[in-house]
Amino acid sequence: MFMRLFATSTAGLALMAGSAMADYSLTVLHTNDFHARFEPISKYDSGCSAEDNDEGKCFGGSARLVSALEEAKERAGNYVLVDGGDQFQGTLFYTYYKGKVAAEMMNKMGYDGMTVGNHEFDDGPEVLRGFVDAVDFPILMSNADVSGEPLLAGAIQKSTIIEKGGEKIGLIGLTPEDTHELASPGKNVIFTAPVDAVQGEVDKLTAEGVNKIIVLSHSGYAVDQEVAAKTTGVDVIVGGHTNTLLSNTNERAEGPYPTMVGSTAIVSAYAYGKFLGELNVTFDDDGNVISATGEPIIMDAAVAEDEVTKARIAELAGPLEEIRQKVVAETGDAIEGDRSVCRAVECPMGNLIADAMLDRVADQGIQIAIQNGGGIRASIDAGEVTMGEVLTVLPFQNTLSTFTVTGQTIIDALENGVSQVEEGAGRFPQVAGIAFTWDPKAEPGARIVSVTVGDAPIDPAASYGVVSNNYVRNGGDGYKMFVDATDAYDFGPDLADVTAEYMAAKGPYAPYTDGRITAVE
Repeated sequence: MFMRLFATSTAGLALMAGSAMADYSLTVLHTNDFHARFEPISKYDSGCSAEDNDEGKCFGGSARLVSALEEAKERAGNYVLVDGGDQFQGTLFYTYYKGKVAAEMMNKMGYDGMTVGNHEFDDGPEVLRGFVDAVDFPILMSNADVSGEPLLAGAIQKSTIIEKGGEKIGLIGLTPEDTHELASPGKNVIFTAPVDAVQGEVDKLTAEGVNKIIVLSHSGYAVDQEVAAKTTGVDVIVGGHTNTLLSNTNERAEGPYPTMVGSTAIVSAYAYGKFLGELNVTFDDDGNVISATGEPIIMDAAVAEDEVTKARIAELAGPLEEIRQKVVAETGDAIEGDRSVCRAVECPMGNLIADAMLDRVADQGIQIAIQNGGGIRASIDAGEVTMGEVLTVLPFQNTLSTFTVTGQTIIDALENGVSQVEEGAGRFPQVAGIAFTWDPKAEPGARIVSVTVGDAPIDPAASYGVVSNNYVRNGGDGYKMFVDATDAYDFGPDLADVTAEYMAAKGPYAPYTDGRITAVE
């Protein structure tokens, strides 16, 4: 039996007044940013072998989550189970099955609601609609107009009302305002600002007699705090998108669990099924939060795997094994690809991928490679490297894109890349063929200090050949300056294959950084 830290947590709100006690308590069980990690993961958030799992070295996986939820539900009595978005994308399970396994597992676990994450749009409205039709609970998104998209109109609600313990609970969905830059929603879905969208749904729910409201927000920790500060009537925000760990005991946490903004409790449980969030909320008769305490529960070896679920996942993994187990390379050391590194500074995985891209097309006169940090999804540990591990790092089936732009466009692209570092945005550029210095203290749009191509300063008026991935070339992560590039070809080889073949040729690969990206002190 693993420890129950939530019972003694003091970081949450505790405003008990006098001897009056409210008569309604609700436990909010929550996950976010699962990213198709149906099997256990390693400490690097990538694949974990059956041997390591048997030795107690792995985390998460659907089988552990089923067991943890069964126990948490029994403990709570009155509960709601919700998800903060991004069930899609991240492993071969999504590549092969799209949203079908996520729907099956979430139905099995008994979710009450989920918001749309940006990755739910990775394969366009059609795959999202298939997922919506397959699940037994509402998919919510308040800040998007889907009425012009036939596949989604009427299928996704802005909010919903569920009943728990004889009380009405309002659930509101929230997705990134820039999802059109982050994924492939198509031109018919219009995204809007979060605060007004949430307040509009709060007002609607309140008018229907609902005074307990939970926002399922796939918009990031900073936006969640803004929504809490600028709206009224929101009791709990279940976060996602920035893979934020909130905790009162974990030294890697970005804030307390819950983070209180006024009387609104914000929670987030990292990502990849590594934690199950468990927030205990008490409301007074008027629906005011008078107590909110809890702690995410780590899904480590102390949580037994549900054997039926484990067997089902193994069955689903059958068709993936041949692809996944093929050893394609070897690395002498672990290759750092964690999002907290690759979205902020030069990282070894970024160098590997950018070097591989440039090496593949260097004979075409290409001089510069740019890879968005958000496209790097995991690290790789030392030793043999399987194709499954490479695909966990690069799961998006992106292809190499080559094109020609001016030096000024490159500078503009780098400005975009470093414009949202504070938010951990995926646009941070990992590069090859160039080096640049930037000033984090300067205003966004004026942060690039210097750029060199080879050994020479970049010439804003000159033309340069560039390689990136098709997502970035077509404007993803804010790289709109590449959309109208000349000589564009978006149909090169798969980025994961290119990276695997480059590692094999260098074997055993030696990860490194060399100062190609520097920040002014």
